[in-house]
Amino acid sequence: MISDTYRDGRQRKGIRREHAISTARISDVPVIDITPFRTGTDPASVAAAVDRAATHVGFMQIVGHGIPTSATAALSEAMDAFFGLPLEEKLATRPSSSSINRGYSARKTERLSHSLGVYSPDDLFEAFNFGSQAADYPMLDLPTELYAANLWPGGVPVPGLTEWFTHAGSLARTMTEIFALALDLPRDYFRAYQHHSIDVLRLNNYQVPPDDTVLEPGQVGMGAHTDFGIVTILWADAVRGLQILDDEGAWHDVVPAEGALLINLGDLLARWTNDRWISTMHRVLAPVDDDGRLYRRRSAAYFHDGDHDAVIRALPGTGEARYEPTTVAEHLAQKLAGSRGLRLNTSAEREASRLLGTGRQ
Repeated sequence: MISDTYRDGRQRKGIRREHAISTARISDVPVIDITPFRTGTDPASVAAAVDRAATHVGFMQIVGHGIPTSATAALSEAMDAFFGLPLEEKLATRPSSSSINRGYSARKTERLSHSLGVYSPDDLFEAFNFGSQAADYPMLDLPTELYAANLWPGGVPVPGLTEWFTHAGSLARTMTEIFALALDLPRDYFRAYQHHSIDVLRLNNYQVPPDDTVLEPGQVGMGAHTDFGIVTILWADAVRGLQILDDEGAWHDVVPAEGALLINLGDLLARWTNDRWISTMHRVLAPVDDDGRLYRRRSAAYFHDGDHDAVIRALPGTGEARYEPTTVAEHLAQKLAGSRGLRLNTSAEREASRLLGTGRQ
């Protein structure tokens, strides 16, 4: 039987029994104002709120993040410019190998659930990726496949993308300071793991062409998965699509609050905390409403994954380790070989069990 309370006794909201998809209220994913942390007026209260969200939900909405609305507007304009290009121009920015997480990914070329070792049909989104490059760290001998050169398209206002990338990177590092405080660690604890962090901004476009609306059974905009790294900063249109899976097997809609950014934890942070904190399972529905009408949804996900050579193991005092130590590079390679290389990942049993146990993908 599904319990209607969290482990700490709080009442659940919007959960229907028998694994039905429920419409969660915004309050199910807490909105947290991080201004008191950024200004130093009350960092402890922010850390406590983040700890509660990280423990029970794995997602949170952040306001007071300091990213100007002008930067978000420029990001939106640049996204529209890229996705509005003719297909052949977008395809010209494809990487030479699926293992290179840069450039354009066409619709039906990725399967995010394969990163968990779980089969699903091709995902319906298209995307454009760019991120940190080896050239950004000339004094280091970094693997060029992980720190690949960016593939910029013509006719797209690149400054609008790079400005938001810079702002999101600063916010991601602020969040790791909040995480450290919430975990009773020195505020700069995670800094040693992010000197040359593998950071990627993925622009996603969910828009099914009008002549291609027949979906395979189980086909969605983006398959169920957990994010791979430390933390994800997500901007998204305020429309239905993103869903998160709770620990009782119910899917919940999550729509961003005005001015808020969605923050969710990745696998590496869950491993660090030995599953005290949650790397939440999520997916994106196909952009077709209940009446079969098509709509568009965009998102921009900034993945902050840490240094490629950083070793991730359970923090001291968190009990017997549930995961073997791994490097950031090893973990990302296994995950990307699934989602982009379409090879079922055999190293994500604990994550996969949460999805398979629900009977719903």
